[in-house]
Amino acid sequence: MKIIETERLYLRELNLDDQNELSKVLSDPESMQYYPHPFNQEGVKDWIKWNVRNYKQYNHGLWAVVLKEEDTFIGDCGITMQDIDGMRLPEIGFHIIKEYWNKGYATEAASACKEYAFNVLGYSEIFSYTTLKNIPSQKVAEKIGMETYKFFEKNDEQQIVQVTYKNKAR
Repeated sequence: MKIIETERLYLRELNLDDQNELSKVLSDPESMQYYPHPFNQEGVKDWIKWNVRNYKQYNHGLWAVVLKEEDTFIGDCGITMQDIDGMRLPEIGFHIIKEYWNKGYATEAASACKEYAFNVLGYSEIFSYTTLKNIPSQKVAEKIGMETYKFFEKNDEQQIVQVTYKNKAR
């Protein structure tokens, strides 16, 4: 079932049948360079199960990102509840398979998730966070209207938190 549809993409719930395709990004050392380590196959399976639990608990999670034209799985993107410097906040996250980088897919999916967070889920603000070194993710956040909110430390690394509000007049 499609959750979100954009011009070139659709997002749907992840399922265990997605494990091999999702491992192309979550198990790739370059794609996961800003994480503590790439995921092994069990880690990818656990990632999918975590998202399935999120769908039930929060009515959202990271969804499969699929190219409409070829019906090709290219990664995940969505909204998860994250502990950001001691606060539980809705966060947009994404992982795109390397061969699909720099084509605007992460921005397109993240922008659609932002609108979904505001218009369907009723959030008044949405966050993104990553290590200071992860400039590509910060640029996606900026492209969808996010601005720097604060910095904090996690896993012995400085993190940047970006935010956007439903009503930008704040």
